Amino acid sequence: MKYAMLAAAVGMTLVGGAAQAKRYDATIVRTTHGIAHITARDWRGAGYGVGYAYAQDNLCMIAEEFATVAGERSLHFGPKESATLGFQTVDNLTSDVFFRGAVDLPALRKGVRSQGREVLALVAGYVAGYNRYLRDIGPGGVPAECRGKAWVRPITADDTLRLNEKQMLLASSLALAPAIAGATPPGAAPAVKTGMRLPDPGELGIGSNGWAFGGDVTADQRGMLIGNPHFPWSGPSRFWQMQVTIPGQLDVAGVGIAGSPLPTLGFNRDIAWTHTVTAARHFTLYQLKLDATDPTIYLVDGKPHKMTSKTVSVPMPDGAAAVTRTLYSTRFGPVITIPAAGANWTKTMAFTMRDANQGNQRGLGAWVRIARSRNVADVRAGVTQTLGIPWVNTIVADRNGDAMHADVTAVPNVSAEKIKACATPISALVARSAILLDGSRSACDWDVAAGTPVPGLMPASDQAIQQRRDYVANMNDSYWLSNPRAPHTPLSPMLGDAEKQVSLRTRSGFIETHALIAGGKVDHARAQAMAFANKSLAADLATGPMLAACKGNAEVADACAALGKWDRRYDLDSRGAWLFDRFWMKARGIPGIWAVPFDVKDPVNTPRDLVTSGETGVKLIAPLKAAAAEVTKAGIALNARWGDVQYAQRGAERIPVHGGDGALGVLNVQMSLPASGGVTPRHGSSYVQVVGFDADGPVADTVLSYSQSPDPASPFYADQTRLYSKKGWARFPFSPAQIAAAAVGKPVKISE
Repeated sequence: MKYAMLAAAVGMTLVGGAAQAKRYDATIVRTTHGIAHITARDWRGAGYGVGYAYAQDNLCMIAEEFATVAGERSLHFGPKESATLGFQTVDNLTSDVFFRGAVDLPALRKGVRSQGREVLALVAGYVAGYNRYLRDIGPGGVPAECRGKAWVRPITADDTLRLNEKQMLLASSLALAPAIAGATPPGAAPAVKTGMRLPDPGELGIGSNGWAFGGDVTADQRGMLIGNPHFPWSGPSRFWQMQVTIPGQLDVAGVGIAGSPLPTLGFNRDIAWTHTVTAARHFTLYQLKLDATDPTIYLVDGKPHKMTSKTVSVPMPDGAAAVTRTLYSTRFGPVITIPAAGANWTKTMAFTMRDANQGNQRGLGAWVRIARSRNVADVRAGVTQTLGIPWVNTIVADRNGDAMHADVTAVPNVSAEKIKACATPISALVARSAILLDGSRSACDWDVAAGTPVPGLMPASDQAIQQRRDYVANMNDSYWLSNPRAPHTPLSPMLGDAEKQVSLRTRSGFIETHALIAGGKVDHARAQAMAFANKSLAADLATGPMLAACKGNAEVADACAALGKWDRRYDLDSRGAWLFDRFWMKARGIPGIWAVPFDVKDPVNTPRDLVTSGETGVKLIAPLKAAAAEVTKAGIALNARWGDVQYAQRGAERIPVHGGDGALGVLNVQMSLPASGGVTPRHGSSYVQVVGFDADGPVADTVLSYSQSPDPASPFYADQTRLYSKKGWARFPFSPAQIAAAAVGKPVKISE
């Protein structure tokens, strides 16, 4: 009874109107690999079906995530245990203090209401569907992993808003959560552990590749998209495949992550889109000048301003007293402390962080607009008008043959001139990780432009969009090179570096793209082959010179011989791949290893020509020797087959996994952790899609590398991992006839 009352309350809170009108109805059909196809008569029913089906596959994982964003990890798991916040690990107390102190629920409720009835109905339906699934399975039907746990509970709309806020902050506040949760005035004990440093953009571990080909280069003159997001293989950022249909209003397929009530990358009848993590910066730091008599008073233009404070109470397990902490905030965002970066709160100085994605509920509205788009122009309007896409590029192709890359996100409106004029003596020291501005001057606040949905955001007109008929692509470097034949004019440093050296993966992406186009018109088979070619640009640049340098050197004779027989790829049958990985990770940082330096006029082909003579050549032998010793010590042969080294464990089964680290210039990225006898993916190629169009709709070949469900008891726990291992693809059923032909099991019809 209480669950039914809760669902009704959610519907009334978000949508409004009479309770008896808040009916939910959806049909869920599963097709091969467990893909969920949800059909509903309205938006509320669509969210209802998604919430139910997602819980079927991911209940324990998302239930734990709801406990995380509610600030209840200490209560359920102990304050000293760890939590995953985005892409870092922190203790549970830090996580709880952050979510209880930094999340502004009233602002989130207001923000989601501004996104329209469709978004409100989706959220309400998702909550009702999740809770309906809990009722249907009962306590005894909860998966063994989390059966009987108090944190497996019905949810409210607030739970989904908190979870959405977490996803919006993945590349900004979440990365600095310990610095926010641990900030205390001088003389007070730190609230939580603060032993962190500013995040290095190159170490965040998030990334992706995306290509949109226009009609000028495709076999059928229609657009074609390759999407290859690199995301975690476990946890709430795992993708989940779905199709959501509201006859006459919506028909979209693809994937979302935990809490997504509709696909956030995918395709419909007329467009296909993907996202890649942008190089833009979504927050700024501020250095404050404090009142000498009170460290909670800061001065702006010489005038005092009192910090606001918020005291949070974190419940503890086993009846222990709650832990209370007080967080402080300013007009420039919350106070932070990062001692390792010199960001200390003293009697005269403090530092803050202002986040453009704080309270961003516009992302839901943006993705609804993308899902309903008919062409590139519609996507462009949705992205630019909402400024709701949080921290990813949008890459899209349509059936008309247009292609677009939009690096348009929620970015602080700070120009290059302001960055220079508002620099402090410390700004240069942290410039790689963040832009630090002078908070003692109001002139250093973000500029307000007319027409933006939130004051202080950079208008889309000042951000980067490339729309073309040949191709655009992004591999996580800046907007500057969507197509190296037409570099973008440099913009504000807030959007990333321009005219600077790009990564080996970016270079590889453009080299392979140009080779693909030069070899003929682009079609599905050729696009798929490029996505999983597993070439290493680092190997192409370095292996030949290294073989010449190590020839005859007894210290590295075996290693040299192994590299000489390697095919310079990260395919399952490649032998010597792990040896080169270990060598290159040690050698790439040696100064002066390239004879030809970076040339802004040839960014794809420079730097190049490995230096193997003189002192540099001597230095290159040492990492090869060390790499051979490391591989041998781990019990792995120098010429080991790559598929025997990198694998995914599924029960008792070891599934070999192709792909390699992006730092090697491998497009099909897999970043792995040590495992018994080798390594296992933690992050990398996830939902890969090649999408084109025919007269009837989308033609989508997809594979989800880690499979649809993390539950070992699910039939969809390992099937697509085996498919990915074989470089296989599945044609995504989209039309009613295709869905009926691929259906597995009986449809699930739910209503209340």
